Parts: sequence; structure tokens; C-alpha cells
Amino acid sequence: MQVTIIRHLDLGIYFNPFLFVGAILMLPFRLDKSLVLIIAFATGLIIDVFYNTMGMNAAACTMMAFCRPWVLRVYSPTGDYNADASGTIGSMGIRWMIGYAGTLILIHHLILFYLEMFSFHGFFTTLLKVILSGITTLILLLITQSIFFRNSA
Repeated sequence: MQVTIIRHLDLGIYFNPFLFVGAILMLPFRLDKSLVLIIAFATGLIIDVFYNTMGMNAAACTMMAFCRPWVLRVYSPTGDYNADASGTIGSMGIRWMIGYAGTLILIHHLILFYLEMFSFHGFFTTLLKVILSGITTLILLLITQSIFFRNSA
């Protein structure tokens, strides 16, 4: 979906949604951390092939996966996570999803867009792009999850 549809959307220079990060966010919480890193790297590398971004998505996705355990601890519900829980609205609820996904999407977008710039010239313009693209990605992710996952939390 990312490569065939979203890539070709023209939403302007500041709105670049990356819905594919949702696949990494939805991985089961109890999945081995090294496996999550490998999946994130491979997912980013596949996107890099289609976007011709020379490993930038792979780096951003790997950093996002690296930070995932910390973010899960920060947003941990009382009594810890269920053994079969994953990062979906259906298993955790929309309020939790906004915090969890928003944080990891922000990490991904910060790494990606500043690697793309490879300088701090235009720092605030790039920061605006990070924030607006992050919000767009989060909204699309929430809409997609609302369609496919019923809220049971």
C-alpha cells in the first residue's frame, strides 16, 4: 500500500505519510527484541529500494524498533501487557495507541528527515516537516486501524 498508493499521493512538501511503520508498531509485544530489529531493518530496506533513499528508512525503522521497548515501558498499562497483546487499537485502545504510535512515529520521522537533509541548515523547516508528516502518518494509521481492528480495550 505504501509503495503503490501512498507514495504517489501529492499532499505537498510538508506532508509525507509513511503508513508502513504501522506494520512494525503492530508486532506482538512479547516478540524477541532482536527479531523486531531484523524485521524493522528489512521493512525499511524494502521501502528504501522503492523510494531510492539509500538506507535512510532502514536506519529510521531500526532506531524506531530499538526504542520500542523503552516506549512500551513508558506507556505500560497497570498490571503490564497481556501475553498476546500487540500494538493495535483493538488490543490497547485509541488513547494508548496515540501515545505509543505518536512517539515511535516521531522517532522514525526525526531520523529519516534529518538524515535526508544531512545538515542542520533548515532545522526548523525540517522540524515542521517531521511534525506535520508525523501527524499525517498517525491519523492515517488510526483510521486504518479503526477500520480493521475493533476496540476491545
